[in-house]
Amino acid sequence: MATDLGVLKTRLTELLGERLVSADVKLGELTVVVKATEMLASMTCLRDEAGFEQMIDLCGVDYSEYGNGAWDGARFAAVYHLLSVKNNVRVRVRIFAVDDEFPVLESVTKIWPCAGWFEREAFDLFGIVFNDHPDLRRLLTDYGFVGNPFRKDFPLSGHVEMRYDPEQRRVVYQPVTVEPREVTPRIIREATYGCD
Repeated sequence: MATDLGVLKTRLTELLGERLVSADVKLGELTVVVKATEMLASMTCLRDEAGFEQMIDLCGVDYSEYGNGAWDGARFAAVYHLLSVKNNVRVRVRIFAVDDEFPVLESVTKIWPCAGWFEREAFDLFGIVFNDHPDLRRLLTDYGFVGNPFRKDFPLSGHVEMRYDPEQRRVVYQPVTVEPREVTPRIIREATYGCD
């Protein structure tokens, strides 16, 4: 495969076939969207046939307020950044969870073992459940934490706060005492900032 993104887009479109939802080149990067039902077959194909032997990153995304509320697709997605060292090329793979109330995707830990920590992070912060994950539990928040802090409907100040109480000589949880305030950005950029 050549490093030209147009050639790569054509090649991946042929390889993935019916499993592919879309493929776009924007800002010098190729993004492919794959059906959730064909997720494992698509990812295995990208590793074995397209040469993307490394998964660099995986992150969750909440599209509930994307584009000033104009988003009409699925709410949650997992975004995978794959690297082909042999071909010196990268690709972004986006997979949308079918159910917005209980987002579930398949785990890719059997394809790329490094995905374990990344999937735990997406589970903890966005509430995306990964089927067949070997150890799916919270990673960055406390075990008793309620909710998923990176969801856009999560309150900015949270629900509870913890502090060390010197009289009780232990950590205690209490309702949040921070007064909510509106945050206004200092710099407002044009709507086309960063676009070609």
